[in-house]
Amino acid sequence: MRHMSLYASALTAGLLLLFPVSASAVDDADGAAPQFQEGDVITMEDVDKLKPFLPEQFWDNRDFFFYEGMQLLIGPTMRDYTPNEQFQEASAREYGKPRIGPDGSLENFTAGRPFPQDEIDCKNDPQAGIKIMWDFSKGLGGDGQAHFFYSYWDRGEQLPLYYEGTGKTVKLSQRYEPKYQSTGGDIFRGEKRINAFGVHVEAPFDARGIEVLNYRYRTSDKTRKEARNDDTWVYVPTLRRVRRISSAQRTDAIAGTDFTMDDLRSFNGIVPQYDWTCLDERKMIAPTNTISKGYPYEKDHNFGPYGLSFANDRWELRDAWLVRMKPKNDDHPYHHKDIWLDKQTLAPLYSFAYDRKEELWKIIWHMKRWSEDTDLTGVWFEGWDDVPEPRALQVVSDMIVNVQTGTGNRIEFWDAHGTPPKSKGKIRRFIDVGRLTKGR
Repeated sequence: MRHMSLYASALTAGLLLLFPVSASAVDDADGAAPQFQEGDVITMEDVDKLKPFLPEQFWDNRDFFFYEGMQLLIGPTMRDYTPNEQFQEASAREYGKPRIGPDGSLENFTAGRPFPQDEIDCKNDPQAGIKIMWDFSKGLGGDGQAHFFYSYWDRGEQLPLYYEGTGKTVKLSQRYEPKYQSTGGDIFRGEKRINAFGVHVEAPFDARGIEVLNYRYRTSDKTRKEARNDDTWVYVPTLRRVRRISSAQRTDAIAGTDFTMDDLRSFNGIVPQYDWTCLDERKMIAPTNTISKGYPYEKDHNFGPYGLSFANDRWELRDAWLVRMKPKNDDHPYHHKDIWLDKQTLAPLYSFAYDRKEELWKIIWHMKRWSEDTDLTGVWFEGWDDVPEPRALQVVSDMIVNVQTGTGNRIEFWDAHGTPPKSKGKIRRFIDVGRLTKGR
């Protein structure tokens, strides 16, 4: 590891406050000790051992996820996934400045994690839920690129409809690297966007060449009245034109799937457009640091008879928060969504979306991959000049199950990394709407 900078040593106490190592106790909220330990392999015969550490909604629908022949490896308990040194330093520099403003807005934020974990009081602080979600929204994620495979499933049958391609994100402001301190976290001075996200579709043939570009603006941190919604453009080759997508469509199904845009990573929306409540904190077991090779490394991994299971992979016991999201807009398709988040990393574990009748509708869960592990494919997540050790627990797959219809979708992007583009020129080209009609 690169030596700590001179000022970092003076911030050690602040870093410990912001990113404490999880407690060693391993009992759940009811005091039950786990009947498993690191290295155990859980099969269908003894899957009951997991029940005390799983969400009730997940357990009640376990037929989608657990199956004969599964080999679920128990990984380390409370492994240390502390974020990289530079992110910690940025958080410590800003300590005490960010605050929750009117309508759930975020004020005085520059970079890093806005609110220290050990100062969030789930039980007694009515703002605990919104603080957690701002920490989630402003986490290590930002830059990234990956190949993806998007598949459709119906009651265990994989449908012929699918998409393959590449996705890419560039964080344009609120960056934590030291070299951006002089510009207030912006790549380009006066930047009005937080990030730009793009998709290039390569298959199937009749969808090849579709391009998507999305901007998220800095005003999305402000009140709903002040916030500018995302702008999204789609280039459709068959029409040879760029089409602008309404922001209202973020809550519509994506291309006939069970996902909405805001369901990705459990929540990909604008935080102040929802009310947030912290409901619980306890230890949960969840898919955490994969030992599998998914797309694009291999395409024949066993995801169970429904095609929507991570049971043949490594799971870990983690400290977690449960946060409830309730839309402020009356026309939203969800009445509420309950989201379990890893306390240390803010990685999403599980979420449960309820329809307007308050009946369980969808289950969303995720696989992650630790940037510092190279045993699967060698070095896949390179550091960069400012951040030689990324130390990111990267989401590499989203799965969604519609429990009312038996349908679902799997998105795989096992090579997802967060290394930024090499130059500002490459960034300018990527974020230019005009490039959508010019190919790659």
